[in-house]
Amino acid sequence: MGMENALTYVGMVMVQLAQVGLMIAGKMAMANGMTTFTFTFYSNAFASLILLPISFFIYRSTRPPLFLTFLCGFFLLGFIGFLVQVLGYAGIKYASASLSTALLNLIPGFIFVFAVILRMEDFNIKSSSTKAKCIGTIVSILGALIVTLYQGPSLLGISSHSNTPFQTLTTSSAWLIGGTLLSIDCVVASIFTIAMALVLKKCPTELILMFFYSCFIAILAATVSLIVEKDFGAWSLKPKKRLIPVIYSALFGNVFQVSVIMWCLKRKGPLFASIFHPLAVIFANVMGIIIFGEPLYLGSIIGSIVVLVGFYFVMWGKAKEGNTIVADVKRLESNGEKMPLLQNHIEDGVIST
Repeated sequence: MGMENALTYVGMVMVQLAQVGLMIAGKMAMANGMTTFTFTFYSNAFASLILLPISFFIYRSTRPPLFLTFLCGFFLLGFIGFLVQVLGYAGIKYASASLSTALLNLIPGFIFVFAVILRMEDFNIKSSSTKAKCIGTIVSILGALIVTLYQGPSLLGISSHSNTPFQTLTTSSAWLIGGTLLSIDCVVASIFTIAMALVLKKCPTELILMFFYSCFIAILAATVSLIVEKDFGAWSLKPKKRLIPVIYSALFGNVFQVSVIMWCLKRKGPLFASIFHPLAVIFANVMGIIIFGEPLYLGSIIGSIVVLVGFYFVMWGKAKEGNTIVADVKRLESNGEKMPLLQNHIEDGVIST
């Protein structure tokens, strides 16, 4: 159990590295003429081809029956995942990798809001843990607004914009559009995380779920692309600057990243999967400057710090809540009482939702 617990931490760190690489791959492919829809189609189609033999080989003796409810759940995840990927890649097209990863830290706050609405989280305004999670959510949203609306002067790299303290919509419209798309993407990604956790309870075979998930996204991306795209040259996988990002996205996006997230979700719950997002901010800033020569703006640093403060308020509230429940369980057990249902929600001090 200790080894499995350690693997969840290692896996989520690797997921953040893969996430930054995925953003850079998508930005590179679209900079070379691919569209968000064609890139989404190819990466998920290739992932499906990889997952088909692997999933059916691994689960050849434990394959679950594909009831209509399962297929509906897979399609729902595929539809939400399609929105997540398209919005994310569109936002990356207009913004930098550092802005993209800074806004990812909004996800824990949004997950908390949706979990409260769905009654997956306790909400007691008198408790310090609930107050911390509420404050953290509000602070995170304020930080995201700062990152999106205030660009500021360039601290590292050469800025293509003027260095006025507050950029207007005319000089930083791409930054604003990118930040808005990525903020919406975070909301949808939070819904996706909760939906994934619910579907996994009914269908615990992660790779089969990933196969159908990738298939449905590929079908949706191809359908939308054929309707709205006018340039069929966007479907070409030449030059290599298109093909390599697609292969990377297929391997480290759906096959590796989402599969590991699913595996960790089943063991630790949705909020645990969001604890590691701040690492992506560091990775993205370093890789964005080295690979793309992206400038690092003052607004990104200030906003990222504010978002991180909010993020850790949410995490502190979650940890305090877990410690309180663990203490209650021990107290009741010392008195000879049992709380098995409550104990099922405790995993190493982290409450799974």
